[in-house]
Amino acid sequence: MIGKIPTALHLALNNEGTTQCHDTCAPVFCARREHASADSEGRWISTRRSKVSDMSVDWVGYGYAALVATGGIVGYVKAGSVPSLGAGLLFGGLAGFGAYQISNDPNNIWVSLGTAGALSGVMGKRFYGSRKLFPAGVMAAASLLMVGKLGLTLIQKPNKS
Repeated sequence: MIGKIPTALHLALNNEGTTQCHDTCAPVFCARREHASADSEGRWISTRRSKVSDMSVDWVGYGYAALVATGGIVGYVKAGSVPSLGAGLLFGGLAGFGAYQISNDPNNIWVSLGTAGALSGVMGKRFYGSRKLFPAGVMAAASLLMVGKLGLTLIQKPNKS
């Protein structure tokens, strides 16, 4: 049976990285999500799913990060504002890093919450003073929505006793 995939059994990698046969689960629905299959030459290759494919992506967070960075770039292009470019790229990068952290661990919201909170405060103050909807009003509103989303995440966390 070397080089052929058994029908009732399948090979999976255990924690030590060696192969073992087990027939307790179907080849597609293994609870450990670790499988091996044969390549075209009959050698066993791992088809393990990585952590990246198992994570839920924080698309809202990545969209917010893109909005913040784009706002900084637009401020630079339209007005030649280097501080706007720097702040947009800095806070957009922080928001993107926060979205990455949430994608890996949904409970790790602190970078995103700090970034959105700081931007909502700064841009809210600018909007209050200037009454201009763009860019200060839009960024303050987007940041407040992000803070609200992250606040709901905090409220919905199960209590760890």
